[in-house]
Amino acid sequence: MERIDLFKGYRRLENEFALSGMNDVLTGLAPAFENPKGNTLKYTRAMEALPKAVASTMDLDRDTLNIGVGSDLTEAGQERLRQALFQLCPWRKGPFALFGIDLDTEWQSYIKWNRFAGKISSLTNRRVLDIGSSNGYYMFRMAAQDPKMVLGLEPQHSFYFQFHALQQYIGLDNLFSLPIPFDALPVTRSGFDTVFCMGVLYHRRSPLDMLKGIHDCMAKGGELVLENLVIDSHDDLCLFPEDRYAKMRNVFFLPSLKAMESWLKRTGFADVRCIDISSTTPEEQRKTPWIQTESLDDFLDPNDRSRTVEGYPAPVRAVFVAKAV
Repeated sequence: MERIDLFKGYRRLENEFALSGMNDVLTGLAPAFENPKGNTLKYTRAMEALPKAVASTMDLDRDTLNIGVGSDLTEAGQERLRQALFQLCPWRKGPFALFGIDLDTEWQSYIKWNRFAGKISSLTNRRVLDIGSSNGYYMFRMAAQDPKMVLGLEPQHSFYFQFHALQQYIGLDNLFSLPIPFDALPVTRSGFDTVFCMGVLYHRRSPLDMLKGIHDCMAKGGELVLENLVIDSHDDLCLFPEDRYAKMRNVFFLPSLKAMESWLKRTGFADVRCIDISSTTPEEQRKTPWIQTESLDDFLDPNDRSRTVEGYPAPVRAVFVAKAV
């Protein structure tokens, strides 16, 4: 296949979806993709190796996203696809069934999706932003509700290329992904109706600044769906790991449930509701051949699975819903 055309269809973000300054963003990104180096070159070559195929079936409204069947490709084409997908490892979010290939991702992401999918506003005809969108698994699930548009922000190039690899075969013209962090997003003229921010906030040194930025990019009355690592407590407290949390260096603040609610209210949100609290289990996050790295079992104390290897409380995630006012 040809290399990703970063500009194909993306000018609609500025013209049709009122994201001012998008042309400047695309122009700034283009050189890294037109003359790729390092891992970007590796991922570009993987994209070029993808076989051409048309999916005879597609079902994006199920736990495992189903794209095509094995008979849509020759045996050689299927093997070529498998090898190209491996070049895009690690595959964190999923799972996918892609032309007969079971892409068993680290996270069984449908478990998280099913926790909140029936508890948030419908996405029909809404402008949606997904911050930290990874390979787009949740974006594709959102697409089943017929949103006006979905924009994912994913600065990690491996995940960004995974999204485009899947889009080569899915081909939804109202889904977009940009390899930029949230703070590089241009100003929106009318605001997003729904914003998803899942598994991102605890990586930020200034979580309140990020929450205020999210609030300011939303339409009045818009809905925020926020999932974050928390301390399962209603006391007003926050954990700040001394060095690492679950072997991650870039985890800074883990708020209690009460602190998370206070953060949202102080940054302009109202009607704050916690709609789910769940411990992360090996059923949801585990090592597979598609990641080739450590996973949850490696992050927990082998003698006490309620603690991380550093001695902190094991991962608990909460989902909050709030309204921008």
